[in-house]
Amino acid sequence: MIFQMTDALYPPRRPLSVGEILDLTFRIYRATLVTCLLFAALGVMAGQLANIYTLARGRPLAQGPNALQVALAQLREPGIDLLYLVGAILTVVFYGAILLRQRAVLSERAAGGEVTAAMRRVPAVIGLGLLYLFGCVVCFVPAYVTGGSVRVLLAFLAILVLSYAIVAVSCAQTILFIDGAGPLASFKRSWRLTSGSFWRLSVIYSVALVILFALYAVTGGVAGFLAGVLGHGDFAMVTAFAGVVGVALGALATPFYTALGLAVLGDLSVRKEGADLEQRISATA
Repeated sequence: MIFQMTDALYPPRRPLSVGEILDLTFRIYRATLVTCLLFAALGVMAGQLANIYTLARGRPLAQGPNALQVALAQLREPGIDLLYLVGAILTVVFYGAILLRQRAVLSERAAGGEVTAAMRRVPAVIGLGLLYLFGCVVCFVPAYVTGGSVRVLLAFLAILVLSYAIVAVSCAQTILFIDGAGPLASFKRSWRLTSGSFWRLSVIYSVALVILFALYAVTGGVAGFLAGVLGHGDFAMVTAFAGVVGVALGALATPFYTALGLAVLGDLSVRKEGADLEQRISATA
């Protein structure tokens, strides 16, 4: 099946402003939401496998004032660590499938096989995750091996460096899935593309987070009110209703994250790699 994204080109023909990147994000989101909704819902549910298992056994979830104790007790249950691992892998797979489906829609290619293609990228995603972890460890090692006021200063500097690095490699996972690049190549290309755009990207991501927070707050508030009214104080019903709402919100939000990643990558590719020139050459050929 071929989906079409009307009146929009990807990657963009020219560098975009902050407002235009957010606008492109919403256009991608609107054009691909329906086709990606199933992947998004499955990804959210995969991330909750351990909680689903806990509820099925009649155990409480890790929430409230005793959340930490409940979570530690949950981790001691046999097989729960495997469920967390499987859930994390499936979440990554469906996240990648959404990216690949959105890219197919943007390029007007036939959709299909995204889950299989995303599964083949799991080892590369694990490698990318190890690079992230290594970077975090390197940032905080100096603070760990010192003490006193020097440790506090080095920890503060590590947080600053890490904040920059998070933005610098924010495109790495999108590159890994879309271009099929390896972990190190994705890491390096993201760092190169985002170089010199820290504050601009920080504004874009901050605005996107505010939009999502407002969506969660309004929808969650309405859902909480309805759960209280329809559940008539029944804790089990209210909990089940909250779970359904959580899955729905996650399913609606995930394609927005991926659309934002695609919009940012498209803009940076135009700015740093001349993708706009290549498009113009193709158009006149």
